[in-house]
Amino acid sequence: MKNTIELLAPKELIKESLKTAVSYKRYREMVSEHVQNGTSTGPTQTQDLSQYTLLNDSRMRRLDKTSKIPEAVLQKIENFKGSMTWLVLTESWCGDAAQSMPVMNKIAEMTSRIELKVVLRDENPELMNAFLTNGSMSIPKLIAIDNDTNEIVGDWGPRPSMATQLVDAYKKEHGKLTPEFKKELQVWYNKDKGQNTAENLGEFLD
Repeated sequence: MKNTIELLAPKELIKESLKTAVSYKRYREMVSEHVQNGTSTGPTQTQDLSQYTLLNDSRMRRLDKTSKIPEAVLQKIENFKGSMTWLVLTESWCGDAAQSMPVMNKIAEMTSRIELKVVLRDENPELMNAFLTNGSMSIPKLIAIDNDTNEIVGDWGPRPSMATQLVDAYKKEHGKLTPEFKKELQVWYNKDKGQNTAENLGEFLD
């Protein structure tokens, strides 16, 4: 899950992005404001993106209340002695982000040793380009930074490992993701309830 970042890692980009990063609470407020305005984050405004933002706001509201962290991850959180910042690139219209960000926040809320900060992808293109997934600007993308050393521990995203396997297998067989598959993926997310995401993120705490 963790990607080894080379010595030329964009620490300065991260440093600059953190200056404008917001809390998860503020990000949720931003999304709700866009819903009220019938808009979305990002420079491109379409009815579809606004609708996705509306749907994601509802999903996050539900997951903020219902996400549960597995016992094994709770133990890791309790035992974690380091100090980290989790910097997340996202946009309001991103369905995968809506599924995982409440889990990120739930973990961060459980310990003062993790701070969750959020920036928008399209406002931070250089940072996004430094953390592509198979050449794609896929989000969400979480970058874990050790606060004591300022080193990049690794990154995560855009999907939990089990969902990634499902997507990769479908793409291999069909060439691209269809609306039908996306519905199936949503069913998987609903059943998983954030467990796989929490397990993946728990690896940063080993």
